[in-house]
Amino acid sequence: MPRMWWVVGVVAFVVLLSAYLGWTAHRVERVHVRAQSAERALDAHLVRRAAAAAVVAEQHENVELYAAARLALDADPDEREQAENDLTRQLRAAAPRGADLAERQLIATSRRAVLARQVHTDHVRDALTARHRPLVRALGMARRYSRPQYFDIEDPGLPSMVAEVPSPATPTAPLESV
Repeated sequence: MPRMWWVVGVVAFVVLLSAYLGWTAHRVERVHVRAQSAERALDAHLVRRAAAAAVVAEQHENVELYAAARLALDADPDEREQAENDLTRQLRAAAPRGADLAERQLIATSRRAVLARQVHTDHVRDALTARHRPLVRALGMARRYSRPQYFDIEDPGLPSMVAEVPSPATPTAPLESV
């Protein structure tokens, strides 16, 4: 009878270990898929931003901004970061204020690009953290996925449009009295 408990214990240990290894492998796969998805989303938002910048540059006849936008649209993957940084500098110099629809779209796409960059950075950090766990390295669970890379560009945000919000004429009542 004591022998049977050893067998049950070993089987239980093997089942728990294989469940943990399966969960870990699935986690590694999930964080890498998320990092790849975030990279594609960031790329799409940066393309939209460059296209919107080209439209604004054409409307305002800003040659430098148009050239930077075209370079960002046509850049090779290894030159992309530099092209996006140049576009960001040109956008800051042009300082769109949202006077027309094209400028408002440019500001909106720049805001989305900022958010997409933050999400991408978070997912890359998570994937790299998962890759550096000792068990993942020892068993080579991440070797079938390419190593995610950070996309190092200046913060592509633009000054936000100043919305004129009227201040209340009288102070509002405190919450306790409502």
